[in-house]
Amino acid sequence: MVRHIAILLVLVTLGLPVFCQQPYKRTLKLMGSRFDISVVANNEQEGNGYIDLAVAEIQRIEKLISSWDANSETSAINKNAGVQAVKVSPELFTLIERAIRISELTDGAFDISYASMDRIWHFDGSMTEMPSEETIAASVAKVGYKNIVLDKAASTVFLQKEGMKIGFGAIGKGYAADKAKALLMSKGVSAGIINASGDMNTWGKQPDGSYWKVAITNPMSKDKAFALLPIKNGAVVTSGDYEKYVQFNGIRYTHIIDPRTGYPAHGIISATVFAPKAELADALATSVFVMGIDVGLDRINQLPQIECIIVDDKGNIHQSENIKIETE
Repeated sequence: MVRHIAILLVLVTLGLPVFCQQPYKRTLKLMGSRFDISVVANNEQEGNGYIDLAVAEIQRIEKLISSWDANSETSAINKNAGVQAVKVSPELFTLIERAIRISELTDGAFDISYASMDRIWHFDGSMTEMPSEETIAASVAKVGYKNIVLDKAASTVFLQKEGMKIGFGAIGKGYAADKAKALLMSKGVSAGIINASGDMNTWGKQPDGSYWKVAITNPMSKDKAFALLPIKNGAVVTSGDYEKYVQFNGIRYTHIIDPRTGYPAHGIISATVFAPKAELADALATSVFVMGIDVGLDRINQLPQIECIIVDDKGNIHQSENIKIETE
């Protein structure tokens, strides 16, 4: 379930009059991705102090969930796949627990054990034919969230199949954004935005009293926004693919892989999800991509406080039932 986050969400900052509080912003690379951290503060020194706190929290999350760090708890789980259960911190345990619940909710379209997949699809122009059915089936043989065994009393995680791996590529940045936001709010920061390469989490209002807004761009016409939406203390995440794809027999396959089948998703080029938390929006945006338009929207419509906008591969726009769009 490799995932590419296209930054379709353009922060719309309205003309701000001079107030005592002002937004302060820093852009930096964290978790291998671009993060834009903005806070509303009384002065530059205070703003930088708050941003430093957010950066430290994101770095802490990265150390916890990284599968590249040999000393992380996640790496310990993967090293012991098929061998033994690994005791982990309550924070990582509950994150994995929530990830499994999302897998159940999406019928496996979201699955943190996607990290076990053999990478047989290549989206760099080198593929000239589809892999065989046997190769595709073998690529996902070790994938399956039902083989992640949790023991709550002992706070242990066990991957039942040797060679299994878990990874947080489709949920980690959203979780880090949530944690940074929660920390800053606890410190009294009245408003801000954590934008983790398109995983956007907001709270409070701009200094002029208006809500933060995002413009949703149609990837088929990138120079124009087709919708403008206020974000009221929530998150918005886009999962998209506009350049990384292959085409066989007239069908365009994106690089977002269905972890249940090993086949790339097709039919959608972007899915934007609005949710109270970026972690959930992050996971659902990828899941909608994999589930497809009809199933994806049906599932979103059953969830409270969750909304979705989908752009299909013909440029048509589909949206969930209760979303309110201000058209441009």
